Amino acid sequence: MKHADMQSPVSFFANVARLPQKGLPVVIGADPAQRAALAEAHGLLSVEAYRAELLVTSWKRNGVKVSGRVEADITQACIVTLDPVQAHIDEPVEALLLPEDSKLGRQGFESAGEILLDADGPDSPETFSGDTIDVGALAEQFFGLAIDPYPRKPGASLGAGDDTGSAENEFQQKLRSLLGKS
Repeated sequence: MKHADMQSPVSFFANVARLPQKGLPVVIGADPAQRAALAEAHGLLSVEAYRAELLVTSWKRNGVKVSGRVEADITQACIVTLDPVQAHIDEPVEALLLPEDSKLGRQGFESAGEILLDADGPDSPETFSGDTIDVGALAEQFFGLAIDPYPRKPGASLGAGDDTGSAENEFQQKLRSLLGKS
């Protein structure tokens, strides 16, 4: 999976050519315009707060490890009532990235071209080109994956509406009366 060419509202490019020994700490706090762009990009009513705290470190010979967490307060529309539903996201960020031309990236492939994946193991490394990685876009990917695709207001449920119950009863009564007449 390559990083999209479209820039993230919270893009932050880290230079990975010369990473400090202890790693490069990156803190991204989204301003109101960035939060509005995040809300629009992810189909949310609003993003009240967004903060990513990451550490970019060297991994293996020329790879990069990005770890940390992304936290956010968001408001979504309930899938049943469309009322606003507040949610808090606190998602760990873990990613390994390798240069496009790295031999390590090809070690997952067998000679027959099959790729070996361990479902419980770490994700296979993504690739990057050049000397920079958009760690902001990476954090946004984890943010997006943490969003509940089916937000529900407490107590709201599909098919629990009173009107469907009475309509069924009315239908059943008509059916009974028809069956009774024959």
